[in-house]
Amino acid sequence: MKFRSTRGLEKNVSSANAIINGISKDGGLYVPDEFPKIYDELKNNTNIKYEDLAFKVINEYFTDIDDAELMGAINDAYNDRFDVKVKNNFLELYHGPTCAFKDAALLFLPQVMKRAKKICDVKEDITILTATSGDTGKAALEGFAKVEGFKVVVYYPKNGVSAIQERQMSSQQGDNVKVIGIRGNFDDAQTGVKEIFGDNKFREKLVEKGFVLSSANSINIGRLVPQIVYYFYGYFNLINQGVIKKDELINVVVPTGNFGNILAGYYAKQMGLPIDKFICASNENKVLTDFFETGVYDKKRELVLTESPSMDILVSSNLERLLYEASGRDTEVVSELMKDLNTKGVYEVNEKIRSFVKEFYGNFANTKEVYDAIKEVYERDNYLMDTHTAVAYVVKNKYVKETKDDKPALILSTASPYKFPRSICNALNIDVEGINDFKVLEKLSNETKTEIPSSLSKLETAKVLHDEVWDKSEMRDALLSFLNA
Repeated sequence: MKFRSTRGLEKNVSSANAIINGISKDGGLYVPDEFPKIYDELKNNTNIKYEDLAFKVINEYFTDIDDAELMGAINDAYNDRFDVKVKNNFLELYHGPTCAFKDAALLFLPQVMKRAKKICDVKEDITILTATSGDTGKAALEGFAKVEGFKVVVYYPKNGVSAIQERQMSSQQGDNVKVIGIRGNFDDAQTGVKEIFGDNKFREKLVEKGFVLSSANSINIGRLVPQIVYYFYGYFNLINQGVIKKDELINVVVPTGNFGNILAGYYAKQMGLPIDKFICASNENKVLTDFFETGVYDKKRELVLTESPSMDILVSSNLERLLYEASGRDTEVVSELMKDLNTKGVYEVNEKIRSFVKEFYGNFANTKEVYDAIKEVYERDNYLMDTHTAVAYVVKNKYVKETKDDKPALILSTASPYKFPRSICNALNIDVEGINDFKVLEKLSNETKTEIPSSLSKLETAKVLHDEVWDKSEMRDALLSFLNA
């Protein structure tokens, strides 16, 4: 399997190189040359272990990594560290060290990158740059901390993440990690990281000093491919639980920010998985809802800070990969659209793309709807969901009401409710006025008789090791300061 850029400059790139580079030289994203059809073979064993399934899926893409090395990377990433469960049609992806779905990809990425580094004979330290809206940062820190030959720099919007998310990052141990708050929002952080990657002179200077830059955001193909796995795993679990029969079509519902998670589902469908509709759920930052409705992507709007902060995003980077497929892999069309987005803040797709993306349905949920949904599901099913999952639940119900399509739907549950305890308590009318977020954790646990995940229960006393705040215009300076470059 080889990879190519969505914007046309690079072709025939090995997976190891694509993983190390993170982003193509022309600013485009790496995509596979084709999608291997493997569902018919995989469906013969729906009881397959997660690690074994991961090997079968990932091995189709990262073909230049030796089988034993790939299995080693998967085992080092997941054994006793990550688990996926399906309950009440919710695909729970947060049973990992950081309590968010990002663990699925970001425990694996350092392990596969370590092996790719060897294959590509990269002698320099690789410095991972990541912008985060709350969850990616901690998962990247957790995955890369203390991994030899790598450094990690995480930028996050200083006032744009929850207190729990911030403390998870600011207390991260490891000499090779750095967390930097920026005065700005997530899009500012993500734009800053993309600009650093796009500045070839700056990157060359760093190489001279012994540092190669790479990315852990979902623009990195090494992040995207492992996410395909849990769609297969979720589907097989629905079969095992008797919810669906083999080969039955399902819909998937994904709370969406950067478009990586839902895109992995689209890739799973291209591999044969029987998915019908992709229900793309947004919060008040409904740039994707508007896009699927009108064909116009317009980021020129105020970013709303919501209670589902991981989705407070106006530039969904991975949408570029879908546009590439939707345009018939036309790199000129994609380049033009991305240029419009950068220069005008808006683009409009042609009729061909509009009709292609009809298998995606977009809608959004506001805070009141999210609160009502959390309360409704808890009171009816004694099931606690977080704010992002609740966005998906609300949008799924809107879709069914609008279309009368009530086929079984797999709802992706992307974070533990304990990452956003104040919001959950507010939804359930649990009084938490005047107490800090860490005490709110205890109150939520006591009131709902559920357990605080162990990685969050000790956060209050975790020592803050990272407290630097820089202006959004100083992101390069912050990086150079950490690298002593």
